[in-house]
Amino acid sequence: MRVLLVEDEQPLAGYIEAGLRKHGFTVDVAFDGRSALDKCEITPYDVVVLDRDLPLVHGDAVCRRLAQRGVSRVLMLTASDAVEDRVGGLMLGADDYLGKPFAFSELVARVHALIRRSAPARPPVLRAAGVTLDPAQRMAERDGRLLRLTPKEFGVLQQLLASGGDVVSAETLLDKVWDEYADPFTNAVRITVGTLRRKLGDPPLIETVTGAGYRIGDGAGQSGPAWCG
Repeated sequence: MRVLLVEDEQPLAGYIEAGLRKHGFTVDVAFDGRSALDKCEITPYDVVVLDRDLPLVHGDAVCRRLAQRGVSRVLMLTASDAVEDRVGGLMLGADDYLGKPFAFSELVARVHALIRRSAPARPPVLRAAGVTLDPAQRMAERDGRLLRLTPKEFGVLQQLLASGGDVVSAETLLDKVWDEYADPFTNAVRITVGTLRRKLGDPPLIETVTGAGYRIGDGAGQSGPAWCG
């Protein structure tokens, strides 16, 4: 779940970024409207949390551009919570609107709601070879044993399970689980897969496909991942 936070007040941006990361989101940050548009040209974000009063390119113009593209859901933030401002933001193409100051729990709930609206319909729980992963609850277990995973380990396992047994390249994992500052030449994916393998235990579940990436094997003899609601 990749989020672009667009907020020119850097202390507030740092606070929101840290909080969203703690809730399992991958977060990129832009401090002005022009940078936000540039980032959105490169990355298809699930949600853009957009401050309305931005330098260089106003948040209204950014919102209109994003609405025209129709790729990302937009949650607009503003210091004004007047009815006419909320209506104005929604008329620009925003999917939701939140006035400042706001409760952080409400921000997280609204981002989750927008992601659910934009995500393709699929059962939320992933299962394969005795492993159960629930993205909504941020919980994973194998054969009834709770797996205590870091956010990156959880993200890698989720991507591998969601692939349905297909090979997932290290580059794809780096793009989906890490953020825009990740070094494409880093060995972070290999290290994370290694620690994830140890936590999953035996029999081995994650297979390395030389020169291609990683995939979920049949582990305890099951034929492949299955999904259930």
